[in-house]
Amino acid sequence: MKRRNLLAGAVTGLLLASGASFAQGMDKVKACFVYVGPIGDGGWTYQHHQGALAVQEAFGDKVEIQYQENVPEGADAERVLTQMALGGCNIIFTTSFGFMDATNAVAAKFPDVKFEHATGYKREHPNVSTYNARFYEGRAVQGHIAGRMTKTNKIGYIASFPIPEVIMGINSYFLHARKVNPDVELSIVWAFTWFDPAKEADAAKALIDQGVDVIASHTDSTAPLAEAAKTEGRVIGFGQASDMAIPEYMPTPRVSSIIDNWAPYYVKRVGQLLDGTYAQTDSWEGIAAGEVEIGTITEAVPAEVKAEAEAMRDAIAAGTYHPFTGPINKQDGSPWLAEGAIAPDSDLLGMNFYVEGIVGDIPQ
Repeated sequence: MKRRNLLAGAVTGLLLASGASFAQGMDKVKACFVYVGPIGDGGWTYQHHQGALAVQEAFGDKVEIQYQENVPEGADAERVLTQMALGGCNIIFTTSFGFMDATNAVAAKFPDVKFEHATGYKREHPNVSTYNARFYEGRAVQGHIAGRMTKTNKIGYIASFPIPEVIMGINSYFLHARKVNPDVELSIVWAFTWFDPAKEADAAKALIDQGVDVIASHTDSTAPLAEAAKTEGRVIGFGQASDMAIPEYMPTPRVSSIIDNWAPYYVKRVGQLLDGTYAQTDSWEGIAAGEVEIGTITEAVPAEVKAEAEAMRDAIAAGTYHPFTGPINKQDGSPWLAEGAIAPDSDLLGMNFYVEGIVGDIPQ
């Protein structure tokens, strides 16, 4: 009992001290990051870590950075978050969808530590904010390239988990491939992992065996590109989350990429803690704000296709084009968006259906 009381007292003291600081701004911030994979994954976690390094560069000795790699989604995440909060972290960024419940559970115990959860939707406490990126905008550009470049009319998608973020990407990719090539068929392989190079490679092999010659993925390693490279130019693909501009994969199979640029958001939020303007928020930015970038389109892409893809990117950035603009039907043929209607964010954030033309079921 004595040890428990001492711990409770230490936590209370920490909370009281930090609460005063947040109200007035802070002289120094300890910013902490929880990663689902390794910082060397070349994809999702690598890009989050680049954002953390940007915070350090922006604020110098006013900020201390701490991070932990390879944190499983579940009970382990709650333990790591608790340790970080007890260790003096003022703001903790949890960078994977599966950290959502752990983030809110620990936030309840540390009301004066700020928690930021990537890609989630639960903000159960005033000290929890959420942030996301409009990846579906980049998928539209990739889908256009896929539809224009496929020779077999078979394109593929390696999906991670059946959550709205992933389903949005699949639908956007397919819709924009089908717009420029009505004969396109989409094959989907669910890997049920964010980062597992062996599983990702197996998924890519399965798609290639089905005759797919363009592969997009929502997993974090370069394994799908490595498998595409073995086809000696027959199969192309895209970098995911980071540029993946590896020389041996260019100009093919990597013909472009979606880059998740988290630096602007991380610098802004830590800066707000320092200057005392921090408040709870729900952020969802895309190409226009620079949080989603389209990586260099290589010379393997015909000039006219490159120009079309860049024009779409620029129209999305300007707000003159939205990737989910009707008419669009759901998979069963029922109307979803009428001619000219734009999907509301609420529909996208809860998306649990395929659009018309996609064959197969969403795993439950």
